[in-house]
Amino acid sequence: MNFRDWNEQQDLTQFLHHEARLLDEHRWDEWQKLFTPDGLYWVPLVHGQVDHLNHASLFCEDALLRSMRARRLEQARAYSQQPPTRTVHVLGNIALEGRDDDAGCTVRSTFLLLEWRKTEQRTFGGSVLHTLRRADDGWRIQTKRIDLVNCDAPHEGLQVFL
Repeated sequence: MNFRDWNEQQDLTQFLHHEARLLDEHRWDEWQKLFTPDGLYWVPLVHGQVDHLNHASLFCEDALLRSMRARRLEQARAYSQQPPTRTVHVLGNIALEGRDDDAGCTVRSTFLLLEWRKTEQRTFGGSVLHTLRRADDGWRIQTKRIDLVNCDAPHEGLQVFL
């Protein structure tokens, strides 16, 4: 690995850690700004799902749908968020998968998410594939695909962003 690659790896790692922190701190507007205008947040329903158009998904959200969910989470009278859900994201195995000619790259990582709401603690884990584009002020998410280890299990109300 040459020096340029090491700096790029550190830059990408810091970007993913920053994204996780925004999610844990419920800074939804700042998190939304990390996406490209056509950015997609996608959580497949089954292992090996090849697209989000021809299959059902746990989540498949463009900017409008992400914004609607963020607004619901912020509602003072949202029963599902009384008290607000608390989360912590732990990231690992961050690796640059590839680069493309449009100043973009693909980054794969693993994650664990600990969620606490009222008296219940839940844990989610899986892999994440970010397709990123370089912008004037840093990286932007074109696609965030989250493959949960237990994506095909029954899930009780997934509220927060994974």
